[in-house]
Amino acid sequence: MDYLLNLVRRHKAGEQVGIHAVCSAHPLVIEAAMEVASARDLPVLIEATSNQVNQDGGYTGMTPAAFRDFVHGIADRTGLARGRILLGGDHLGPNAWQDQPAEAAMAKAEVLIDQYVTAGFRKIHLDCSMSCAGDPVPLPDAVVAERAARLCAVAERAWHTAGGEAPVYVVGTEVPVPGGAHEDLEELSVTTPGAAALTIKVHRLAFAAAGLEAAWPRVIGLVVQPGVEFDHHKVIDYRPKHAVALSRLIEDEPTLLYEAHSTDYQTPSNLAALVAGHFAILKVGPGLTFALRETLWALADIEEEMAWPGDQQGSDFKNIVLEVMRAEPEYWRKYYGGDPRRTRFDQQYSLSDRIRYYWPHPAIQAAQARLLANLEREAPPLTLLSQYLPAQYEAVREGRLRNVPADLLKEGVAKVLRQYMDACAAGAATKELETC
Repeated sequence: MDYLLNLVRRHKAGEQVGIHAVCSAHPLVIEAAMEVASARDLPVLIEATSNQVNQDGGYTGMTPAAFRDFVHGIADRTGLARGRILLGGDHLGPNAWQDQPAEAAMAKAEVLIDQYVTAGFRKIHLDCSMSCAGDPVPLPDAVVAERAARLCAVAERAWHTAGGEAPVYVVGTEVPVPGGAHEDLEELSVTTPGAAALTIKVHRLAFAAAGLEAAWPRVIGLVVQPGVEFDHHKVIDYRPKHAVALSRLIEDEPTLLYEAHSTDYQTPSNLAALVAGHFAILKVGPGLTFALRETLWALADIEEEMAWPGDQQGSDFKNIVLEVMRAEPEYWRKYYGGDPRRTRFDQQYSLSDRIRYYWPHPAIQAAQARLLANLEREAPPLTLLSQYLPAQYEAVREGRLRNVPADLLKEGVAKVLRQYMDACAAGAATKELETC
């Protein structure tokens, strides 16, 4: 991961540069990310989580090697060189096996780490912060660090066997809930400098005790809570003044930056301010699939408004999606509840975007294919683009975007991605901070 090591060096030298990580397995999201990166001649960092992709398939059904091949296949279609793809693993540890005793869960985590690194993933988040069966709650910092070092040793052995660039690592215990908070939020506590310093100290000691001194300079990221999060319908915005002391702490660490999770839905100025505050690795996932859903919903509305010949059927896309979610509530029932009308609303519009787990469903895929095919046979009128997709309308009118459903769809995601790329560009943060 020479690119990331160099990015850290540049940031430490005073350039306010960063990188965003695309945390999604949706092919259209990944394709959009690759196209935007290619247009700016930049690499693209794509990450998979331990629940999403693991040796048992995860909820995507893909092993690390299969996910790599999946991503490479998309790159080949878009024309992005495989060498421009950076693969990362997020929350790699015993997370998927917390219901098992610690030793059994850690044994599975070792297999997980080995498979990720062997498959070519080189940005590895060593996350052992969760308690397993029989563990105290919360898990002591020293135990978290010892387990992270144990997994780092596995990663180092896998790298030496597989060859290629050396892995870089991210550590940290104060991890926001993946995919957004489950409950309504009013405010959020920022990680204290003392807690961050302790996390660094115990991990450095654990790495040294495990004989991993050579790997420590490749620990480039520390996960902390800068004060950003989202729940179903509200975003907790970044407030730089609340994180000043935390930002200053990392300045004394020559090889470390902060990694910020749950940055979805932050404003462009907030994203730039995060990079300026040394939260230079920005994770985004649900915000991208939320933008995808917004665009799909708009295309479905356009299709419904269009006058079709008598023998051409509409896709009934929205209703099919919601019917599948009603019949198979596994991915949302713990998150949405109460009044059926509120549940139906949350299924569609919640910022936690639980709908993203349903896009691969065969019935939904078939309905989506009908929707896009209908709009390919007869392009959406400009009047309806203006009504339902005004940003895409402007791009089409200016000749920057084709009035083709797949392109309209990817542009919905690309708009969000460009905000992250702008925030991570050298100098962008300073300009944005002047307006904060």
